[in-house]
Amino acid sequence: MTGVERTRPREARDSSMGVPEQRSMPAWASRPTVPVSAPAAVPEQSRGEHTHSEPPAPGIVARGVVERTSVRGQVLDALRAALVSGDLAPGEVYSGPALGERFGVSATPVREAMQQLAREGAVEVVPNRGFRVTRRSDRELAELAEVRALVEVPVVTRLARTVAPARWAELRPLVRATTAAAVVGDRAGYAEADRVFHRALLAFAGNDQVVRVADDLHRQVGWSTSDLAVDAHQHVVLLDALVAQDCGAVGLLVREHIGG
Repeated sequence: MTGVERTRPREARDSSMGVPEQRSMPAWASRPTVPVSAPAAVPEQSRGEHTHSEPPAPGIVARGVVERTSVRGQVLDALRAALVSGDLAPGEVYSGPALGERFGVSATPVREAMQQLAREGAVEVVPNRGFRVTRRSDRELAELAEVRALVEVPVVTRLARTVAPARWAELRPLVRATTAAAVVGDRAGYAEADRVFHRALLAFAGNDQVVRVADDLHRQVGWSTSDLAVDAHQHVVLLDALVAQDCGAVGLLVREHIGG
């Protein structure tokens, strides 16, 4: 090589590489994620959304920058937690740009997350404004509970006959997690722990489609009000009945727990 090799300062070389800055997730959106299915093709009609009359969402207004990896998934988890806790109020309309501003992200991952929630029935698209949080009627909740019972009661009753009693010890930590969330009144944490318990319970059947269908139904009622302490205690009693292989009691307990 001829001549004098010229080098740039180290800082200049590093900055020229364009490596994205890694930023940590804010505390309010740090709940563990659970994989969800890809969003359905819900029409995105949120262009030109109005934000001036939008009500505040106190549980998610803290500013912070969401980690760039899996932004959509983290925003989705935070929105679900806000739905369960009531920070996103039933009947109110929220726009993608306004929520994106509060999350410290662009409107795109918020809209994508909201489209997934629309698929699950948690929100509905409001043209040119954003998304309205669904207000479930008592009749809708009763219908969802009936469908859940049709799926889960026969499956769990069969499991009471076919699964070795010792295997149910695997679910004890999950039951304790629901109890712990109920004790402190953490509705968002309880909804997630409850969903994990039911998925693990139904997974003993070895039928992925049953787990998926039941999980979809569970999400649709996950933000409804309920007595957490009573619900958590029902998990304990149900697990004891499964260990005892009391099929009659198991069927009744699952139906009562679901409310169908």
